[in-house]
Order: sequence, then structure tokens, then C-alpha cells
Amino acid sequence: MITATGLELRAGSRVLLSGTTLRVQPGDRIGLVGRNGAGKTTTLRVLAGEGEPYAGDLEHGGEVGYLPQDPREGDLSVAAKDRVLSARGLDALLRDMEKAQTAMSELVDDAERDKAVRRYGRLEERFAALGGYAAESEAARICANLGLEERILTQPLSTLSGGQRRRVELARILFAASEAGAGGKSGTILLLDEPTNHLDADSISWLRGFLKSHDGGLVVISHDVDLLADVVNKVWFLDATRAELDTYNMTWQRYLDARATDEKRRRRERANAEKKAAALQKQAAKLGAKATKAVAAKNMARRAEQMLANLDEERQADKVAKIKFPAPAPCGRTPLTAEGLSKSYGSLEIFTGVDLAIDRGSKVVVLGLNGAGKTTLLRLLGGMETPDTGSVVPGHGLRIGYYAQEHETLDHDATVWENTRHLAPDTGAQELRNLLGSFLFSGEQLDQPAGTLSGGEKTRLALAALVSSAANVLLLDEPTNNLDPASRAQVLDALHSYTGAVVLVTHDPGAVEALQPERVILLPDGTEDHWSDDYLELVQLA
Repeated sequence: MITATGLELRAGSRVLLSGTTLRVQPGDRIGLVGRNGAGKTTTLRVLAGEGEPYAGDLEHGGEVGYLPQDPREGDLSVAAKDRVLSARGLDALLRDMEKAQTAMSELVDDAERDKAVRRYGRLEERFAALGGYAAESEAARICANLGLEERILTQPLSTLSGGQRRRVELARILFAASEAGAGGKSGTILLLDEPTNHLDADSISWLRGFLKSHDGGLVVISHDVDLLADVVNKVWFLDATRAELDTYNMTWQRYLDARATDEKRRRRERANAEKKAAALQKQAAKLGAKATKAVAAKNMARRAEQMLANLDEERQADKVAKIKFPAPAPCGRTPLTAEGLSKSYGSLEIFTGVDLAIDRGSKVVVLGLNGAGKTTLLRLLGGMETPDTGSVVPGHGLRIGYYAQEHETLDHDATVWENTRHLAPDTGAQELRNLLGSFLFSGEQLDQPAGTLSGGEKTRLALAALVSSAANVLLLDEPTNNLDPASRAQVLDALHSYTGAVVLVTHDPGAVEALQPERVILLPDGTEDHWSDDYLELVQLA
């Protein structure tokens, strides 16, 4: 169980939550929702013990599995398989068992060999208590269901894409929480921040089933409404306008219905109160003209004020970033060409012999299964990595704008203002402030380190940097991840109206439809084809 009492959370001087009591118990499957920047990620971090609240007390009564949006820490030299097994300490045990086996076969001294045999026996006993080889099989099953093939599991984490590392972390957490865990416990509380990011349709479907059957407690932040509808039995709505959290002890659909009913009630009550208050104020104004009625007039006016003050605060419509990609700078007919690109990590070949030409204003979608090299190809085109063979040739007037799915283009230690100023050094200060304001960054938030932003806020900041770039070729890697529906709609409108060239990687069919691509690149073979709506079925699977 997790219990928080008197919880107060802040971002700078902005209050996100105040005097809140929260409780997560076994059987709870809670959807934590609210607009981008409301404080969902901060709340989850604090519940996980990864951040400190401004005020209040927090108690943990069991194991917690926390998946942040952006897992960057840890030893990246570790193999992916060992990282997953480390959730139950099996990786170290297996290494120690291998050492003991080697000692048993190589030691000549009988006493030393007997000592190694006894050590191996103790290790094997411990290994069996943790589920043994059945647990290894369980870990492999979870990894496979999350799209992590055996060839990926043998690689060091440093060679994996950000999306692959995130799936490894998710597999590790689910492995620790599964019923085959140490002592057969399944009471781990899962705190998952956008767990469906980077998953294909089959993996998302499997994850829904896993979470729906998990009985140890769950808090999930997700913009995947199908997952919320399938899994949650309670909703926490974080209201940014009131710095309060509303609890709905019901399923997702019933919550949506209740919110709609609640909003209608608020509007109706406010309209009635405003009508009555206006009548009182009008009457008070008439009486106020007579000296003998001055007291009565003041009482009427006071009653009208109280009538309005006692209403629930009116919920303002959520502000939405005004996203419009830049007017592209002039360029030649073919601003970007790639010839014979190949890339390998160690002995693992990602792709080879990829050729493409990005013409002025062309729209291209890159498709391929997870691990096929889609992100790698964009990084090569953007100059973030160097190909093993082949070359990327810039054409006349090329200006690249690169949006990275893991926000690698942001300096997480620099402030919001510093990040944008670095990418647009020639833009006037007021013009830059106006730009950031249109992306909902203003006031003290300009001085906030980028690393402390939520996933949706990082997405908005990275998109703001693109807008300031005057790029004529946009390389977009999952640009709709972490966005609430209103912000996603803005990105789709911006994609639809942008007149420059776009190379898009996405699992979002809506983004592809908004782009209206002319061509598709299929990885790992690098095959190029004219776009057809038949490919749309592959987008979520890719």
C-alpha cells in the first residue's frame, strides 16, 4: 500500500497539489489523468519515492515498480537480458553459479573442490527459491510479448534505442511483479508513466491483459484511452486550475459520463446563480438611489456576491499550445540525399544499403518492426550518428529540424529559455518569449530546467525549438507521444499544413493520415514504394 497525507507538490512557485490525501491499495487500478503540465509525472515520481514532496507524509507498505517516461540511468554496459533478470537478483546468481561450476571442474585440490560444490549447492538452492529456470522462462515470455527478441536481449543496453531500453525497463518491472516472483508474491504496486509508448499493437494488447489481471495495485498515466477503458477501475483527475485531485471510484467510461454530467451541473448552477445575482444587483442599484433603502441595498448586493462565491470554481477550458511548423527556408530541388547507408552495433546488423532522396516538400513515412532501425535512420540523416558505410549528402540550402522521441536534442540541465535561445540565437528576445508563450511556457517556467518537465512539456519544448528553426526538412520521430488529445490535434494540423519536406516515424495512424505521404521506406531492407492506404494497417504494428 502507498499512503500520502497532506501532500503538497510544487513546480517552482506553482502549486500542483495542496493538502491532498492519496491511497493506493491492492486491487486498485487507477488512471491518473489531467492536461499536459498539470503535474501527473511529478505526482507519480513522488509516489515512487523518486522525488520529494514540498510538504506532507508518504508511506510505502510493500514493493513498488516504477516506470518513468524517460529511463536514462543505470549501467548501460549490462546486457538487456541481465537487466530484466536483475529484478529478482537472478542475473548475479547465474553468474555466481557459472563461476562455481567452473571451479568444480578446474580445481585439483579436493578440499577446495568440495568447498566449490557446497557453494554451488547453496546458490542453486537460492536460485530455486526465486523460481529458478521457470523464472528465466517467465522473463523470456514477458520480453517476447513486449517485442524484445532474443537478439536484442543479448546486446548491451548502450547499443539499444531509447524505445528498446524503455521496453527492457518495462519488462523488468513486470517480471518483478508477476506471480512467479520471489516467494510467489504478486503484491507489487506498479506506477507506470505512459507504458504503451514505443509498443506495437500486439504488445499493447498483451500489456492490457497483464495489467487487468494484476492484483497488487496500479497507477497509470496514459493517453491510450483504450488501455484506460480496459484496465482502470478508479480515476484520479488532476485539476491544474484548482491544484486539486478529484477521485472517481469507477471505470473509465463511467468516469467520462460522470465528468460530463458534473460539467453540465456546474454550468447550469452557475447560469442560475448568475441570473439570480444579476436580479439582486439590479434591485440593489434601484434601492441604493434612496437613502432610506441604503442598508437593504447593501444586503442585497452582499447576498449576490455570496451566491456567486459559494459556487464551485468554474473550470476553464484547457489551454492548448498553438503549434505551427516553420515556413521552410528556400532550398534546392533535392535538399537531402542518402546513399548506401548501413549501420551495425557490434555483430548486430541493423540495416544495409539504404538509398533515399528527399525532394523539396516531399512527405515520406518510414515503416519497420520494432528494432528495424527507424530511429537509427533518422539519427543518421540528422547527423546525430555516423553510418558504417555510405553517406548523407546535404543539398543546396538544407536546414534540418530533428525531433527525437527521447528528447535527446534538449539539454536537460539547461532551462526552457536557454534551450530555445541556443537553437534560435538570432531571434529577438520578445519574439522568442512570444513563441514560448504560444507553446504555454511563460513566467517562472522559462527558468525551469528542461529535465524537470513532464513528457508532454518536453514534447512541447522540442516542438517549439523546431518552429524557431526555419527548417525545410523535418525528421520527426514519434512526435505525438506523451501529448494530450488537444495538443495531439494541434500537431496533426501542423503536419497537414507544413509545406516543407517531412520524414516521419510513428505508431500513430492519425499522424500518417495528417501527413498524406507520397512514399514509404520499409526497413530493414530499405525498400522504397509509393504510399498506399494498404500500408496504414502496418503503422501500429510497426
